[in-house]
Amino acid sequence: MTSIRHNRSDADTVLDAVRDCVLAVGVRRTTLADVARRAGVSRMTLYRRWPDLRALVGDLMTREWLAVAAGAMPAGADGADARTRMVDGLVAGVAAFRAHPLFRKIVDVDPELLLPYVLDRRGASQEALLALLGDALREGHADGSVRVTHTERQARGVLLIVQSFALSLRTMTDEDDPELDAGAFLGELRTLLERTLVP
Repeated sequence: MTSIRHNRSDADTVLDAVRDCVLAVGVRRTTLADVARRAGVSRMTLYRRWPDLRALVGDLMTREWLAVAAGAMPAGADGADARTRMVDGLVAGVAAFRAHPLFRKIVDVDPELLLPYVLDRRGASQEALLALLGDALREGHADGSVRVTHTERQARGVLLIVQSFALSLRTMTDEDDPELDAGAFLGELRTLLERTLVP
């Protein structure tokens, strides 16, 4: 995914316009002309910053997913250890991610957009999430609440667990059965993370 290296307010205006277009008609039916019109800029302005719509949508996903992650992670002021904060944040993050309107639209209308990041390569969002996980794990190693092992491998393993719940949970749930509904599976995610991270 292309990184944003220009004026944040201009970028946010464009990314807001992309989000509005995608939420309205999906990625495949969105054009750079639609985005430019909605953002109030020329197509050439967009082309100078993003080579194509895929790069623009990639930056949008990175912005939105990182906002979900940041919003889900509790601050350290509550006195909880790093593992507890991390597990709470990851479970809340999966729930928030699954409810996010952009994620739901992409899954419903353009699911193939997510496949490269599941099957072939890591995107900017995943790299940023790995960095956040690495920081949280190092805190847990330092306070003794997280099993000490190779931090990058541990972060990647945790992201694999969380990503599978975020992307595939609806294929496993049965909302008519309280033992198999989304809440029950989020409880299972909590157990898996605790057991994976506990020293």
